[in-house]
Amino acid sequence: MINAAARSPSSSAPGGKPGPEWRLSGKPVAYPEALGFMEARVEAIARHEAPELVWLLEHPPLITAGTSAGEGELLVSDRFPVFETGRGGRYTYHGPGQRVGYVMLDLKARGGDVRKFVRELEEWLIRTLAAFGVDAGRREGRIGVWVARPEKGDGYEDKIAALGIRVRKGVTFHGVSLNVAPDLSHFSAIMPCGISEQHYGVTSLADLGVTASMSDVDDVLRKKFAEVFG
Repeated sequence: MINAAARSPSSSAPGGKPGPEWRLSGKPVAYPEALGFMEARVEAIARHEAPELVWLLEHPPLITAGTSAGEGELLVSDRFPVFETGRGGRYTYHGPGQRVGYVMLDLKARGGDVRKFVRELEEWLIRTLAAFGVDAGRREGRIGVWVARPEKGDGYEDKIAALGIRVRKGVTFHGVSLNVAPDLSHFSAIMPCGISEQHYGVTSLADLGVTASMSDVDDVLRKKFAEVFG
């Protein structure tokens, strides 16, 4: 059973409609269970039988393969379970200490612009990280949100957040993941973003010296979501 506690909806959405419902799962959620829930909720949203939803959760250690995942990018195939998924992007690691945000919005009612939606997800993450004093941003040709690491050397950058979405019947699902304090050694099982250059790595708030609880991050995520998505 999915351990998901409902929270009050955001104040408003485009057109003056109630904002999305927010849910928080206190225990790690198995990926197949989460996927089944999302697919059912997307159908309900498309039929106007359920409100939009932002679901914050953690997964047990696992890897998901996006539609652009390539051969050779899964470096260790037997360390964690691997799940094929219809979202965009490449291989992604999920696990404890990483906040996953599954975003189920009626994109059709919000203008239908997928590229704009992706940039808004990026902006949501960038503003959230800025609230913790982390200067993060987009990088041309690289998916996700990155931070410069000049202390490691010239041109070194680390990925701190990932995103991958799918749209079905005008409704978005999947979403984002933000590294709060995961075991960064687990990322060695994949080639993040399909990028093999040695000067690109993975980081987290904890790795950057930011002391923040998952609850702290959740509070900021919700506040910044309202700023970006209205």
